[in-house]
Amino acid sequence: MRLIILTLSVLLLFWQFPARSDNDKPTDYAPVSVDMELVQVSEHVWFVQGEPGVATDNEGFISNAGFVVTGAGVVVFDALGSPSLANALLKKIRTVTNEPIVRVIVSHYHADHIYGLQVFEDLGAEILAPVGVERYLESEQAQERLEERRFTLDPWVNDNTRLVYPDALLEEGAQFRLGDVEFIVTVVGNAHSDGDLTLFVLPDKVLFSGDIIFEGRVPFLGDANTARWVQVLTRMEREKLVALVPGHGGVAQDPNAAVGLTRRYLAFLREHMGAAVDEFVPFDEAYAAIDWGDFEQLPAFAEANRRNAYQVYLSMEAELLGN
Repeated sequence: MRLIILTLSVLLLFWQFPARSDNDKPTDYAPVSVDMELVQVSEHVWFVQGEPGVATDNEGFISNAGFVVTGAGVVVFDALGSPSLANALLKKIRTVTNEPIVRVIVSHYHADHIYGLQVFEDLGAEILAPVGVERYLESEQAQERLEERRFTLDPWVNDNTRLVYPDALLEEGAQFRLGDVEFIVTVVGNAHSDGDLTLFVLPDKVLFSGDIIFEGRVPFLGDANTARWVQVLTRMEREKLVALVPGHGGVAQDPNAAVGLTRRYLAFLREHMGAAVDEFVPFDEAYAAIDWGDFEQLPAFAEANRRNAYQVYLSMEAELLGN
């Protein structure tokens, strides 16, 4: 499928969308039994919060998604980890508004954020994602992960679940207005994944951060570029936000503290793994010698920390060798 890359910030500036009718035609998705509580963050912004855990916990509901009601349509941010979960989110949206679903902004292409996209694509929503996600979509890993989830998350992910390509890729930041709301999209590049972005809802001063920020828990690093990620978080700490909706965890009542926790964790990993690499200390020995006391009580530490540390160790070996 041919992807359109949008490179100019002005291209989406104050773009008024045509009226659409999505009709919300019923689709046969396996029902979920998870508790999906809808939380209003600000005048225009709502979100649902997944539970901490590994990918297949809680029927796959481990990540967050949100939406913005503008008066002229709904903008959704991320689409959860199965079509069934996205369909449940759609039902939650319909308790707030009957406005059409106009656009879905995808923070990054990890499975727990994208398998629900087909629900919104089938409603005619435009899907935007950052440059870099095409590398994932074109990789063997993407199909292998989908096959794995068809087994581990059956019946919510099944043979009818498909990978959804974005309608366009954003290479640079962009602004657009829909109804009463102006949005600012910031493309941060390969930080947590091959391509990441954030969405700032300007009148509400609310930031959807995707997995650039994990609130109150250890992040999952995956194939992250931690050096760039730390740089992005350092810049974010200087922003003045009313609220921050992370990719995982609750709304940050102290946004700078949430940004700071993730930045400190990543910086800690880089400091200690980098020292081990510089001194040719084997990973197991280095890991066992580290005092993890500042982070070991955080949710998901046991599941994610050792894997995260090893990823950073390998990446810093590559950095040392200039790869």
